[in-house]
Amino acid sequence: MISHVYSKSYISASVSLAAQADVILNSSLIPVLAASTSPSQAPHGIDVHSLFCAVAMDFISAYCFGFRRSANFIRDEPHRAHWLKLYTTRKGYGFFAQELPRLAKVLGHLGIRLTPRWVDAANRELEAWCKELSDATIRELKKSGPPLDSADDPVVVRTLLAGYDKEKCTRGEESLLLSTTILHPELSVASEVFDHVLAGQETTGVALTYLSHHLSQSLDLQRELRDELLSLQPNMLLTDGKMAMPDSKQLHSLPKLQAMILETVRRYAPAGGPEPRVAPSPSCHIGPYEIPGGTRVSASAYNLHRDEQVFSSPEQWDHTRWLGGNNETANRQFWGFSSGGRMCLGSNFAMHGSYYPLKTSK
Repeated sequence: MISHVYSKSYISASVSLAAQADVILNSSLIPVLAASTSPSQAPHGIDVHSLFCAVAMDFISAYCFGFRRSANFIRDEPHRAHWLKLYTTRKGYGFFAQELPRLAKVLGHLGIRLTPRWVDAANRELEAWCKELSDATIRELKKSGPPLDSADDPVVVRTLLAGYDKEKCTRGEESLLLSTTILHPELSVASEVFDHVLAGQETTGVALTYLSHHLSQSLDLQRELRDELLSLQPNMLLTDGKMAMPDSKQLHSLPKLQAMILETVRRYAPAGGPEPRVAPSPSCHIGPYEIPGGTRVSASAYNLHRDEQVFSSPEQWDHTRWLGGNNETANRQFWGFSSGGRMCLGSNFAMHGSYYPLKTSK
């Protein structure tokens, strides 16, 4: 229903995403970076982690809601700081909800809270923020149809609504989605998109922060990346404060840029913890082992990326391990976005969204 708008081919050819990238970089990110070097901002420090999270959020929220209703976190620093505070303060309290949900629910009925009340308050505020954007987008689509400006096209919300309508028309009351999605489309859209914007900003922001750290320590590395970016047509040089936007397919074909991002995600897996899944009924096989249906299993990208038989000196950040032709085993072992039918839906979008901030910062 929604996976095709996150496919590599769709993203590379998307006129809407290209227009959104253009306006986000040229109207928001480049002016903010330029302003950070003005004499009034001495000694010219900038919180790159916060900024990269803002860039990632502006990209994913524009793709979901259209640029006009995107988060605008790059420019709206106070709102960004408040939002990130809500997001980060609740992160340490997800254990019971994820690992012991039944126990948490039973104890909650008995008046015993396993998480502070302010965690629930933070969650509700974040949910309300997303639902307000989602509802406004849906109202406008129903009233006026798709916008004329490609940058304002709410690709994800528009596609979800079309998918729900198709399901309703083709299956009607026989649909498994009747009691949820079909009867409550607005709430279903907001719930789905909430997952997208939460996941989309953090992982990309973390990866770009680590990569900028390595770039800052090596002028040679910066020159390599700069030379590769300048080989594009149009190249990455600013003209009158604006950057010409190359075809996104060109960015995907740059080996050093690709290698640097892959190595950063390998070395500093943004989602390095367990990725729990439940084995299907009646059973499934993982390697030589038969796993009974209903069994909870998990794997860790952090551990997979430190297999010394695949990645020599795994604790060392070395982008050259991805260059050349002998990396088939490494590619197979790479698990930065999980794999299979339950892998990260936005993996291609995350990679795509990492290219543009890097070329801007160079």
